[in-house]
Amino acid sequence: MASGDDLNAALLRIAVNRVSRRLRPTAAAGTLTTTEVDILVAAERQGPIRLSDLASFAGLNPTMLSRLIPKLEQAGLVRRIRDEVDKRVCRVTATPKGSRLLDRIRSERNDALSRRLRDLDASDRATLALALPILEDLAERLRPGWTPNHEREQLR
Repeated sequence: MASGDDLNAALLRIAVNRVSRRLRPTAAAGTLTTTEVDILVAAERQGPIRLSDLASFAGLNPTMLSRLIPKLEQAGLVRRIRDEVDKRVCRVTATPKGSRLLDRIRSERNDALSRRLRDLDASDRATLALALPILEDLAERLRPGWTPNHEREQLR
């Protein structure tokens, strides 16, 4: 039988995944797949980023990524940048058009979530607001490479 902490962890993971999954589809994304939107997000946040690092960040194998980048590039959402020092290295970054699309996707998702939050009673909204800093901290702790020492160093 699972302990209370294990059960709470499972329930939290399921709830967060359900919310995320239900916010993913947007009209703004059009025919882009969830994976393509994720690649565009990574290219915007991390870019210019090496293709190998982008594959790792997006959780894709390089072959799959090499099939998706041309589609995003042809749509004008990302652009490739050749490394000045090592011509074999290619980096990808979001274009202004790609960033504008992401802004629309985020806006749609925020609007959908805001509508559902307004359906909740005031005490539930207040409880969620109190949980936000804890969830942010938890998200940071789940980041690869996070250690308790990293947090202490950042406070200095």
